This record gives sequence, C-alpha cells and structure tokens, in this order.
Amino acid sequence: MSELNEEQTGRDTPRSLIVDSMVIGFYSGVFWSFLAQVAYFLNFLDFSPKFLLTSWITLEWAKGWLGVVISILLFGILSILAALIYYALLKKVTSIFAGLLYGVVLWLVLVFIFKPMFPDFPSYAEMTGNTIITSICLFILFGVSIGYSISYEHQELEKIEKMETEAKMT
Repeated sequence: MSELNEEQTGRDTPRSLIVDSMVIGFYSGVFWSFLAQVAYFLNFLDFSPKFLLTSWITLEWAKGWLGVVISILLFGILSILAALIYYALLKKVTSIFAGLLYGVVLWLVLVFIFKPMFPDFPSYAEMTGNTIITSICLFILFGVSIGYSISYEHQELEKIEKMETEAKMT
C-alpha cells in the first residue's frame, strides 16, 4: 500500500474545511472592512465601518483610531459567521456567481434588515450614489473572496480524499 505524503497532498497536517472556512471568513472580513475604511477616508463611502461600534458605544475612544481597529476586528469575527453560512449552503458550488450573489444578499440584509440595529448606519434613502455603488462592490468582492476560497478548498479536499481512497485500493 502506498501512503500519500505531505509532498503529494500539499498539506503537512489535515485541517477540516470548517476551520479553513472560519479562517477565510475572519481574514476576508478584516481585509474588506479595512478597504471600506480606506474608501470612507477617500470619500467613496458616507459611513465608516466603525458604525458597528459607534452605534452602541458612545465613549470617546470609539470615535478615534482605536474604534476603527476594533470595528475592523469585529467585522472579522462577524465574517466568520458569514463564511460558515456559505460553507453550510454553497460550498459545493463552483461558479464565481454564487459568491457574487452572496455578497449582494449580504448587502441587502445589512441595508434593509439590520439597519435598525445600527443608528449610525445611513438608511438606503440617505446614501449617495457613490456610497451605494462602492458598498455593493465591496460586499460583492467580500462574497466572492469567501465563496471562491471555500469552494476551492472544498474541491481540493475532495481531490485529496479521492487520491487517498485510490492509494488505499492499490
């Protein structure tokens, strides 16, 4: 019997796809919320990602750079949930359009369903055209990064499992 080694599989230790999805979600949330902060700084967005924090905390530190950093980390944590939902529902979908639609759905959920939870987040009627387009694009890119990464990892794990099964048979 031939065993697959680290060089054949490309992994030194097997990790579950759920853990990979959580890592993908966290880093995607941090990365894209950081880019949203840059877009806010460059006046492409009318709101900063720190709306997540300043909607509930009125302390002075939440309005400064520390509030931005903590908000970005909070978006990373919340993105773990978004990644796990994608994992549960769409991990087998190989099309990039699944991630694109997932990002649009997340934007719609934030703007039209979760808006009452965040008073510092502008309503759809208050958003400028730049804000709507930029935020939709950021959410689409977020959805695609989560979706494509999770689907790719799922396909790779299936290939590895198939190779291991074939190796055991010979």
